[in-house]
Amino acid sequence: MAVWDSAKREVESQYSHPWLAELIFALDARLRRQQAVVGYSSHPSCVFRLGVARARQTLVLRDGTRLRAGQRMIELHFWNEHIPPVPPNGATIRWARQMQTGISTSLRELARYLSSRPDLRDISVICGHVPSATRAQWRQIEHIMGYYGFETVMESERLSLHERIHRLGENILISLTIFAQNAAALRLDTLMRVRIPIYLSRRDLERKFGDVDDTAAGAAEAS
Repeated sequence: MAVWDSAKREVESQYSHPWLAELIFALDARLRRQQAVVGYSSHPSCVFRLGVARARQTLVLRDGTRLRAGQRMIELHFWNEHIPPVPPNGATIRWARQMQTGISTSLRELARYLSSRPDLRDISVICGHVPSATRAQWRQIEHIMGYYGFETVMESERLSLHERIHRLGENILISLTIFAQNAAALRLDTLMRVRIPIYLSRRDLERKFGDVDDTAAGAAEAS
């Protein structure tokens, strides 16, 4: 009971509409169970969960890693409860550094997790789909995620009716999450968000984030 009260007070102190945040997180948990999206780290700064998906198309990454259509890959999902809420006046340098630390920590934890799972040995690519308000932000996101080794890959825009409905549902959930966390940050174009696909080879993940001492990494990020 004390743990629940503590968690509830934390939600109330962080979010504009804590009651809505609790409902959204409960809905998100149900959707995760249906889609087999799981947490792979208990680190409080981890901002990703993962699911195992099948590639929709064949592609070759910069380092030569080839991903065939239908091949298994890791698909990253944002861990909403661990995303630092954007301040009322918009993103700040402090917020950006928190996100930078969160992403770096998440990728180190992912490298560690994959090395401990022989059943995922066939996985050679990690992907994600970053929600973006406009296509004009493509280059900005490409630059930011390129720092961590990700590359953006153009995908077909021909979505089925089912995919369009699913995308709209995701955008509604994103909009409600933003409203619950920080109502002032909600924009009208949130419902029109597109997805920017990003890919990282497992080889690059292990090269950049494998076997990194957490203390040394944290000191490097703080400098």
